[in-house]
Amino acid sequence: MRSIWNGAISFGLVSIPIKLVNATESHAVSFRQIHAEDGGRIRYRKVCELEDREVTQSEIGKAYEDADGSMIPITEEDLAHLPIPTAKTIEIVAFVPADRIDPLQMDAAYYLAASGAPAAKPYTLLREALKRSNRVAIAKFALRGRERLGMLRVVGDAIAMHGLLWPDEVRAPEGVAPDTNVTVRDQELDLADALMDTLGEIDLDDLHDEYREALEEVVAAKAAGEAPPESPEPAVPGKVLDLMAALENSVRAARESRGEGGPAERAEEAEVRALPRRGTPSRATPKETGGKKSTSTAKKTAAKKTASGEKKPTASARKTTAKSTAKKTASGSGEKTASGAKKTAAKKTASRRRSA
Repeated sequence: MRSIWNGAISFGLVSIPIKLVNATESHAVSFRQIHAEDGGRIRYRKVCELEDREVTQSEIGKAYEDADGSMIPITEEDLAHLPIPTAKTIEIVAFVPADRIDPLQMDAAYYLAASGAPAAKPYTLLREALKRSNRVAIAKFALRGRERLGMLRVVGDAIAMHGLLWPDEVRAPEGVAPDTNVTVRDQELDLADALMDTLGEIDLDDLHDEYREALEEVVAAKAAGEAPPESPEPAVPGKVLDLMAALENSVRAARESRGEGGPAERAEEAEVRALPRRGTPSRATPKETGGKKSTSTAKKTAAKKTASGEKKPTASARKTTAKSTAKKTASGSGEKTASGAKKTAAKKTASRRRSA
């Protein structure tokens, strides 16, 4: 790997010569600009405005544009003699736990390679010290015309450095979160946990750039004079009307995609049933009666029997009815029944006297 910067790590009074190497590479498909009418290349030419001619890269230097538009030339020698200690040195300023670093600050990643045999011993010393302390080193360095912040950590047998943004370069998340009050129920969290457990973990090495692969297929097809492959119709997502139902369906779909059992296992455990509204009794669960009829039921039954015109109750029947019903019902209905019996007996006696 080609180094992009040469310098040294300053570790107290220890100096470790190193080379800076890019730790990442881009595999993105790049395009060229063409004239759409005839396919001719569109190129950018570097032209000197004073001489009106194209210049080579070796003739191009750097300058700072002042507020009035004038150019102030800055040479490579000027940059090499900047009055800062980090011009050619990665200066370690502190050692902190790795969780102290906000991932939002992380920028480009580099490998630090030991430069020459004399650097092997101090390089290994720093690497092992970082391993044993379970900490990372915070450093300052200058690269591409500006001073930067870096984090040194151990990757395998090498030391890697992540460029860090300065804290004032990270924006605060103001106005990003929803500004409305939202209540998340425990049942919804349970289903979300079940969905996360179903999706589980994954080996990052199994992931790949499908967009780049599709682009390469299109390029290969057109180079062979064939029609590019057609993309499948994207699924139109439906409106999520019920968050609970959407979570349950997601759990089922995730399990089916992984070839696991049907929705009967953990999806059933995570299923949340709708509770009845407050003040409305549930019809699905009958009330327990304890084996005895209530007073209201006894009253209705007694009233139905009296109204249907059954045999007139005798004294013993009245006593049995009075025992099986409430006291209030017996006192009210019993009197009415007795008076009716007396009137009937008087009528029969009068009719016998007349016939005699």
